[in-house]
Amino acid sequence: MGTTAIFCESDEFCKEFEPRWEQHLLESSLKRRRRQGALCLSEIMTIMVGFHLSGYRTFKYYYLNYVLRYQRGYFPGLVSYNRFVELLQGSLLPLCCLLTSRFGQCSGISFIDSTKISVCHNRRIGSHKVMTEFAARGKTSVDWFYGFKLHLVINDQGELLGVKITAGNVDDRDPVPELTRSLFGKLFGDRGYLSRSLFEQLWEQGVQLITKVRKNMKNKLLPLFDKLLLRKRSITETVNDPLKNISQIEHSRHRSPVNLIGDLTAFQFLAMKQLSDVIARCPAHGIKIYTPSPPTQKSRIIYFSPVGADALLRNKRS
Repeated sequence: MGTTAIFCESDEFCKEFEPRWEQHLLESSLKRRRRQGALCLSEIMTIMVGFHLSGYRTFKYYYLNYVLRYQRGYFPGLVSYNRFVELLQGSLLPLCCLLTSRFGQCSGISFIDSTKISVCHNRRIGSHKVMTEFAARGKTSVDWFYGFKLHLVINDQGELLGVKITAGNVDDRDPVPELTRSLFGKLFGDRGYLSRSLFEQLWEQGVQLITKVRKNMKNKLLPLFDKLLLRKRSITETVNDPLKNISQIEHSRHRSPVNLIGDLTAFQFLAMKQLSDVIARCPAHGIKIYTPSPPTQKSRIIYFSPVGADALLRNKRS
């Protein structure tokens, strides 16, 4: 997605956000400097989102060697790098609201997962100073880490439905009720979300939590459709992998929470572009997510409609 497209969406959002934010500040008697700067809020957000889509590893190199050199035509009022870092602090709340405004629509089929965000190597925990007020030690199924947990809920199209960042020592099940307030239908997760009390709580909200059972538990019968979808929990990796390997959300160079929120917002722009490309190439206007069995037999293919909530189960001969 180009700079112009990102700016247009950010600017449309700021036209709605800023008047309401100013009204809130007036009602709460909070004083704020109202002098217009050289860069408007939408331009700051565009540069921040563009950085996470650019592939650059450090924002300083991106700003000095790319933005100041090649994007003055887009941003005539560019300021120095030090001044821009100061302006970034005021964009955290708007970036959070922009991220929320770009959430997808629940289709009745949702997937939940969490992933670690380490802020330093385990041997450097004692000397780490940047995130000491927020980060904590946590443990995954692989090893220990120091940092945060990113809890994600996505729909069958890979769009974000809910995001929550917690300390590394928070149980995966704790943020689930808050993340699923606006959901309905089926919610698929891994064994880390096994809990009878959580299942009953979500059931009262109209959400059916479906997980695999542990090895020492009795097996339970599931409809074939639910079993097939339970195998497709790996769709969450289509979100985690770009966040960590393209947007570089996990590294030891974070200097403020703004970078983390900028990563998530940039991913929403990237995901919408990729989704539109996939839909344009798919003749059936659906996304094939399941292809089992040998080619000599009937193969079942599940298509998720990109505009509706229904899943079509077809029988197709190879």
